[in-house]
Amino acid sequence: MALEGQDNSDMSESMRSIPEKKHTDIWQLFREAQQNILYLNKQRMMAMEELDNMKREKKVLLDRIKQLEIKKQLSTRKDKLSIRSELLLRLDSMVLTGMIGTGEASDLRKMIMDSKVTVADNFSDILHKRDAELLAELCQFSDKSKKKGLHIVHICTEMAPVISVGSLASYVTGLSRALQRKGHSVEVILPKYATLNLDEVQGLREIEAEFYSYFNGQLHVNRIWTGVVYGIGITFIQPIYYSSFFSLERVYGYSNDFERFTYFSRASLDYIVKSGKQPDVLHIHNWQTAIVGPLFWDVFVKQGLGSTRILLTCQDFDSQCLEQPDKLGLCGLDPSRLHRHDRLQDNTKTHLVNILKGGIVYSNKVVIMSSMHSKGLIIHSLSYGLESTLAVHKDKLLVAPCGFDNSTWNPSMDHFLPQSYSVDDMKGKAVCKIALQQHVGISENPSIITVGCIFSEVSDVDLENLKALVCIASRKGVQFIFMGMRKIEGINRALESFEEELKLKALRYGAAPVAATLIDNQFSRQITDYDFESTEFSQYINNTFGNVSLSRAIDEIKNNPSQWNRKIMEAMTKDFSWDAECCDKHVSAYTSILNL
Repeated sequence: MALEGQDNSDMSESMRSIPEKKHTDIWQLFREAQQNILYLNKQRMMAMEELDNMKREKKVLLDRIKQLEIKKQLSTRKDKLSIRSELLLRLDSMVLTGMIGTGEASDLRKMIMDSKVTVADNFSDILHKRDAELLAELCQFSDKSKKKGLHIVHICTEMAPVISVGSLASYVTGLSRALQRKGHSVEVILPKYATLNLDEVQGLREIEAEFYSYFNGQLHVNRIWTGVVYGIGITFIQPIYYSSFFSLERVYGYSNDFERFTYFSRASLDYIVKSGKQPDVLHIHNWQTAIVGPLFWDVFVKQGLGSTRILLTCQDFDSQCLEQPDKLGLCGLDPSRLHRHDRLQDNTKTHLVNILKGGIVYSNKVVIMSSMHSKGLIIHSLSYGLESTLAVHKDKLLVAPCGFDNSTWNPSMDHFLPQSYSVDDMKGKAVCKIALQQHVGISENPSIITVGCIFSEVSDVDLENLKALVCIASRKGVQFIFMGMRKIEGINRALESFEEELKLKALRYGAAPVAATLIDNQFSRQITDYDFESTEFSQYINNTFGNVSLSRAIDEIKNNPSQWNRKIMEAMTKDFSWDAECCDKHVSAYTSILNL
């Protein structure tokens, strides 16, 4: 019994240990299951992150492929335009060297510009051909079609990136490229400055011929250089006797500026006639080439240019060039005939002639470059003494906005940004904002409202108002970034143009231009409402952001962010490039004067 009892005790102990063992095993299995679940979740998260990375990489690759395709298209287009421009310049060389006559050259120019067959495909190796060989091939290239595009020749003093001082340089280049993209043929004539950036000129060559131009009672020899920039043919005129005219350190600002640019204007017209060109439009710019207007109608219109018309662009009216009347005789004009109130006589200083006024009077159309100002405001408030002249010729005045290069200033393609973005994907904009905050050393937070202010000059009164503005806005959690610009006499309008251009680009990048004031500008709005002759850009800005105080803009961003974001995204989709309203207004102006 004792043995039996002992055995029963051992058995009972053994039986009690079985549930405990099972309990331990279950917890062990549970812990293993948990570890497995955690491992699977971790693997799942890693797989999802890898998938997201693959999606991002795919998007980056697709964006890169898209950019490369655009660049390839632009490059192909650029090459074709360059070849056409080089062909036209080679024709000029053939005329000047006496290889062909002006009539034959005119026919060949029309063939090159008007042919349905792409000229670039037939003359891609133009640089390796001699003039005689090239001429023979051109004569065989006889497929002609009805003329579609216009032939415009700019006579100007700046062109980016060859020589750039103010807003004229980017305007000439931007407009010319836009015109060529729309099927028009554009050439540019420039002085051959000593400070030219010739590295930007393709195929630069000196034509092995010289031509004469009239100045100061004598014929003077000029050398001709040609090249291509962005597919636009450029002719550089280099005086021999007056070589010092354009061998200076600056483009403007010398006591003999009138003589320098009058010589160039007359030489440009002499060159056009000598080379047999018959452009539809001679496009002249500011007072520096405004003398082309009276020269054309008094001297050159009967020298084979009867179908050509004149268009003058004014970047501003604060620089007009007043001179003694007898100086007009330097380029072959009759001072007694032109020193009249309805011609070149200055409205205030009547003993002097006003060169810009002469350009206005003698041009078929005058384009005033201003994105924000209307025609009425310009005539009555920004004409600098030319109000009566502009009022008489108001029907020929046209206001056109500035533009910018759409392929360069594009947040979805801008390689200077830390991360690209677009209306369809705005995430990169926050990254760019943080990068800007880091760069200037302010609090890094993409949700903080950041205001950028650019000033060329701040008076004591403006400074006090600015202090009050910053103080009130800062209490609402707003950041300010200030940039100062030194205002230099003679380039005031360049700064204004920079500010207008900045508004265009700001909209493209999703930043709103608002007035740096505490209250809404009701007076300015009333002026705008009653003056309808303004640009589409001006109307859009005024209707969407214009005349709105900074305080009101801040309140809208904070209280109605969805509405504000809709405005921003709509603005980003607007096309304010050179190809848009600016180009359309110029083409309309060109077309209208050809029918006069």
